[in-house]
Amino acid sequence: MRKLFLLLMTIIGVSLGATAQERTISGIVISGDDNEPIVGATVMVVGTTIGTTTDIDGRFTIQNTPPQMLKL
Repeated sequence: MRKLFLLLMTIIGVSLGATAQERTISGIVISGDDNEPIVGATVMVVGTTIGTTTDIDGRFTIQNTPPQMLKL
């Protein structure tokens, strides 16, 4: 679980743009055990109620996230 969390935080960190007022976060959640996508995983922006779930391929997108809400 810790590997999954670190992977997710890395994906979010890499996907952040430096100049946008509002940002779109996207990525893929994969299992640390077998590198398979995780279907239906909940992805949340830390400290908020902004979130989504992954699709059948483990992909997610969170749009219009204010930069001050993003904490890594």
